[in-house]
Amino acid sequence: MRFRRSAPGEISAPRSTRSRMAIAALAGAASVLSFAPFGWWPLQFICLALLFYQVLRADTLKAGALVGWAFGFGWCLANTHWLYIALNRFNGLPAPVAAAAVTLLAAGMGLYAGMAMYGALWLRRRWSLPLPAANLLVLPALWAVFEWVRGWLFTGFPWATSGYAHNVSPLGGYAPLVGVYGLSMLAALCAGALLLAMHRVRWAALGTAAAILLTGFALRGMDWTHPVGQPISVRLIQGNTPLLQKFDASHTEATLRRYHATITGEAADLIATPETAVMLFPHQLPPDYLPALGQFAKRSGSHLVVGMPLMDSPLQYSNSVVGIPPESGLPTYRYDKHHLVPFGEFIPPGFRWFTNLMQIPLGDQTRGKALQAPFQVKSQRVLPNICYENVFGEEIADQLAADPQPATILLNVSELAWYGESIAIPQHVQMSQMRAMETGRPLLASTNSGATVVIDSHGAITSSLPYYQAGVLKATVQGMAGATPYIIMANKLFLLLAALALGGAWWWSRIAARKSAKNHVTGT
Repeated sequence: MRFRRSAPGEISAPRSTRSRMAIAALAGAASVLSFAPFGWWPLQFICLALLFYQVLRADTLKAGALVGWAFGFGWCLANTHWLYIALNRFNGLPAPVAAAAVTLLAAGMGLYAGMAMYGALWLRRRWSLPLPAANLLVLPALWAVFEWVRGWLFTGFPWATSGYAHNVSPLGGYAPLVGVYGLSMLAALCAGALLLAMHRVRWAALGTAAAILLTGFALRGMDWTHPVGQPISVRLIQGNTPLLQKFDASHTEATLRRYHATITGEAADLIATPETAVMLFPHQLPPDYLPALGQFAKRSGSHLVVGMPLMDSPLQYSNSVVGIPPESGLPTYRYDKHHLVPFGEFIPPGFRWFTNLMQIPLGDQTRGKALQAPFQVKSQRVLPNICYENVFGEEIADQLAADPQPATILLNVSELAWYGESIAIPQHVQMSQMRAMETGRPLLASTNSGATVVIDSHGAITSSLPYYQAGVLKATVQGMAGATPYIIMANKLFLLLAALALGGAWWWSRIAARKSAKNHVTGT
């Protein structure tokens, strides 16, 4: 890093880097407005364009990395500040410790953006890239690739991936092809084109962005899957049980009675409860509790999906859903959560001291299998996932691709009351919409405090319940069959496009270098 003399006998780091970091951090934080519940998706183009502008003007590679880190820090802190509610209000961490934990998480997540911008600046200088190649190829590719890395490294934290903001934008049409990370790359490409429009290639840059958006708009009208079987009736239960009461023994009996009454109140082809609606292990329940539900299922012809923990041994328990079919002689269905939440559902090596500070029930769980069969409901096959698993689109696509009889309907059961009345709920709905768009399948969500919704195969919410109110959502849902390109290739197509973009940038640099050498020789 270069230094400037700010006063006689005093040397300090240049203010320009600190100023760029401040601007980048504010731009990253402002990006929260591009996601649900705000939905100002064009703002994301501006935020990313500001980031690219500050990085390309950085004096050194280190300065570019710091600017990228500041942007990623502001991005993560603004989009996941609600984690403080879970840590402080419900897990008992003192306010300073909870705030520090959320800040450290944002600082760590900022490293991905910092590495992306370092890599982009390094390639631009090493290859002597023309500005259009940097803006339209290198920066978008590396931004999206490092978002993808953030989504799987150390079990992954893909929350607020930039592509989620575009479930309602024209770019959403690309979701069945390249998934959420492909949308991230296209959004960054539009941002690069916006920045490039400040230079002499204004109309070419704006034309590129317009072509991408118009193509996406046209793709939104395409059907990648088709109806299969007969529609089924569903009842999705939103219990709105206060979290502080849910695991309180003095309220257990009342909660169990309320869920039993709601489940058995009316027949439907599929009746689903939220995650851990029944908060006790089967052997802890009244002896007639589950048999009574089974009798109702048989009597009414209903298929029940009940969120509850299951224990295989005193040291092995899982966050699961139990499926109770109406047909006599069929075994009870079981789905165990596979992708667990660090600290909340499993303890990373060396961090038991931290989890011991928190009061988390069921905090060290056993993982389910990566591939699990769907639950047969009449002519439809319903594939559950539990809460956090809903943010890993490639894992859902892998299950659909690997199953010779893939699911026709997706079902998410969640407990989002941990995050209070925050933006976490609408953000989670937006991710559910992206899963429906990627797979071309309807998605049902049954949650404790919201959002309980029905989402069609194009990602549109067709019915929902108000947040923070107990209720039952009734709907009729048509299952869909067939495979979108994303189901077949998952993130491979996006990674291929990113590799082609980097290869194209290198080729562009070679052409520019040969042209420059030729002009130098001819004296033009």
